Amino acid sequence: MTRVKRGYIARRRRRKIRFFGSSFRGAHSRLTRTIAQQKIRALVSAHRDRDRQKRDFRRLWITRINAVIREKIVYYNYSKFIHDLYKRQLLLNRKILAQIAILNRNCIYMIYNEIIKKEGAKEYLEMS
Repeated sequence: MTRVKRGYIARRRRRKIRFFGSSFRGAHSRLTRTIAQQKIRALVSAHRDRDRQKRDFRRLWITRINAVIREKIVYYNYSKFIHDLYKRQLLLNRKILAQIAILNRNCIYMIYNEIIKKEGAKEYLEMS
């Protein structure tokens, strides 16, 4: 019986899997079956953590804004500040507000003054 040489398709598939797992440690970078399992696990984690990353950054931005707001008692709390921003149609997202809060705090006070200038200034002057 003559010897049959296999085609290149399976070898190409395994090479692709091995290339993906080349940065893993131990058997996870050497054994084809283990690499395939780790690849699935890595892709699942990456997909899950992309959503988690969005949540974590939003929480970070909110914490930074709240800290700066409460520091100099511009407002009593974060939720009231955001509510008034929307009410006055000053459309700044949380990412930008957090960057302003960290890099240029005077700008937050300018935003606060802008909120006061708009209609309803009497309410804020009575409260503070």
